[in-house]
Amino acid sequence: MSPSPQVRTFAAVNQHVSLAVVAAMTQLTLQSDLGIESVAELQAALQPLLEDDSPLSLTGEHVQRVHAAGLQLLHAFVRDRAARGHHTTITLPSPTLAAAARQLGLAVSLGVDTHTGEPA
Repeated sequence: MSPSPQVRTFAAVNQHVSLAVVAAMTQLTLQSDLGIESVAELQAALQPLLEDDSPLSLTGEHVQRVHAAGLQLLHAFVRDRAARGHHTTITLPSPTLAAAARQLGLAVSLGVDTHTGEPA
């Protein structure tokens, strides 16, 4: 039996955001509310990961509420990491997250468009 990957958990910005490093990939679970009221909280969680050169997985399965400001921040973050040569994916996007991204034309760039399957 092979050993399970080591997981290091870091102090989260709050109880709604969790961050872990599994093997050489960092994983951040997005908070359930990506409304405009929560954008500063999301930015605080993402900011330390901007320069992190390990691949990053943003898990979106718990997202229940989305505003344009939250998607714009995610898009800018993914774009800025890509410009630095850092790989970012959004995994398990909730139907709410995927639909909102499609509505704003950001589904492909965020990698949540299940029709294309293109990664972010």
